[in-house]
Order: sequence, then structure tokens, then C-alpha cells
Amino acid sequence: MKRDYFQAHMPENVCFGCGASNEEGLQIKSFWEGEDSVCHWESEEKYHGWANLLNGGILATLIDCHCMGTAMADAYRREDRSLDSEPMYRYATGTITVKYVKPTPNDQMIELRAKVTEVKGKKTVMTCTASVNGEVTAEADVIAIRVFDSSTHKGDNPFK
Repeated sequence: MKRDYFQAHMPENVCFGCGASNEEGLQIKSFWEGEDSVCHWESEEKYHGWANLLNGGILATLIDCHCMGTAMADAYRREDRSLDSEPMYRYATGTITVKYVKPTPNDQMIELRAKVTEVKGKKTVMTCTASVNGEVTAEADVIAIRVFDSSTHKGDNPFK
């Protein structure tokens, strides 16, 4: 099945976590599955904390970038339009609180699953879990803030 990844609609994005234009980055890819946004990501040894465990900062980055893409995609979805339509929106982290429930293995597929719980103006509130083989390893509360709207910044590209 061909998925419509949120990050494919962020041209020239060089973010370490979600930037398709950052060859050294994590290159996450998020998509809708019903009301949840989902990301499946496989680590590399260089991202370990302790041997065979994912570094907590990398996990926080995965959650952060997955949720910023989710906030963007949710805004487009609420306006009943495609991700490549205008105006272009981009989000930045307002707050992120990560609770590490148990160590995350570094050698297995990690699934991120986010859900939008509230939208108020430019603020999108979400919950997100990270899990491996169905076991939750981290839970997060995230607030994204819309920091770019191309309808009010004609000609600007937030990624340059």
C-alpha cells in the first residue's frame, strides 16, 4: 500500500528528525491510520544509549518530530484539504513531556502513535506513545504551536 507520508509534503526540510533533505538525519515518515498518526522507525547502532538500548534523546526527537508532522497534517485534515495545498503550515514544539516507561530496544522496529486531543487557535495538543512489539516504552504529552502560515508570509519558505 502506498502511504501519503506527512514529511513528503515539507520540501527542503533539513530537520534532524523529520527532514527528508537531511541525509544524516533520522528520516522519520508519519502517516494516518484512522484517527492516529503512526510512524514505524528502525534504529541503527549509532543511536544506542547503553548497549542494545535506544538513546533517550533520540527517542524524544522521534516523538517530537512525529508530533509536529501530526499537528501539520491534522490542520490540513480539519480544513479538508490535501497536504500539498496552500496555505502551507509548519509547527514547532511548545512543550514536550516524555515519560520513559521501560528501556527501548535499539534493534527492533519502534512504533510511534500520536493522537490529537485538542486544538485551540494555533495550539495543537497531542498524546504519543512509543512501543516495541506492542509494549509501550514511552508516553508523551506534546503541544505544537503553528509558527508558519504561508498565507501571511507570501514568498517565504520556512525551510530556507
